[in-house]
Amino acid sequence: MVTLAELSFSASDLAQVRFAVSPMWEVAPGFRLLRSHAAHPVHRPWADQVRPRLVAAGLDRGWLAELIPPTGYVPDFLNPAPAGPAPAPEAEWRAIRAAPAERVRQDLDHLARHQGGLGPRLRMLRADPQTRLAKVTDELEAFWEVALAPYWARIRAVLEADVLYRARMVAEHGAGRLFDDLHTSVSWDAGGLRMARRKQPLTRETAGTGLLLIPSAFTGPALRTRTTPPDPPQLAYQARGVGALWETRRATRGDALAAVVGRSRALLLTELETPASTTHLAHRTGLSPSGVSQYLTALRNAGLVSAHRAGRSVLYARTTAGETLLNAAST
Repeated sequence: MVTLAELSFSASDLAQVRFAVSPMWEVAPGFRLLRSHAAHPVHRPWADQVRPRLVAAGLDRGWLAELIPPTGYVPDFLNPAPAGPAPAPEAEWRAIRAAPAERVRQDLDHLARHQGGLGPRLRMLRADPQTRLAKVTDELEAFWEVALAPYWARIRAVLEADVLYRARMVAEHGAGRLFDDLHTSVSWDAGGLRMARRKQPLTRETAGTGLLLIPSAFTGPALRTRTTPPDPPQLAYQARGVGALWETRRATRGDALAAVVGRSRALLLTELETPASTTHLAHRTGLSPSGVSQYLTALRNAGLVSAHRAGRSVLYARTTAGETLLNAAST
């Protein structure tokens, strides 16, 4: 049954409203998108690049394939409450490994009710959470390296821009305007948050104190929630600007950038519009593989690119600093 949920806010709850950019909140919707084989109107460029690597690594048929069904409930222990505004993925993996055994079993039982049972891996996880969670997080790390880490600087820039936009809205118009603008199903009314089209009620007794708002690139138009007291309720919503996430950057002023980092390094930095290997970069730029490797090492030492293992290959990607430099050179 679809219902209207009303989450009350005391002064203390309102004081504990905060934002967080969470790597783990991108995993489940991103994984679903890759396994669906649908031509997504926004994320198709990303999916077309990542899907073959996902299959080659066997990540489409492992622990995540059982933990993250095509639709519906995702176990709450996969989305621990971020301790700060932008936790590193390693911090979230540690929190998952430390999830209480009873919490894991409760979530898996909930998943079993939704799916009509558990697969063989999840039955092993339920029997021995402490041991098997290490295997789950190993696979989460592998998925992160293949699917998200090479693109994270770009994704995170969109998420942080959303947070800044909404923080300014609170400063100029108050928290009520923030909630009214967050999503079509959410509104602020008489000291409470109203959420339409929910299947389950939402109360302070079941949700905990405060509220944690999490912008997401892959969540899509629907809201996603996590309510596991004593953690604050988490509400993930589609970030502003996601529609332009994979758009090609306008032309960089090559001469200006080359004067700073050198022509070959500037060329490679520009070519990393999408993550690529040394071999692919050599083919696209005409530079020798050894030269590409040397220049990438220099860019990596300067913090402008990062390296990520994907099977037998190493993919290079621009970091946040690299993106900032390219943006400055594009103006």
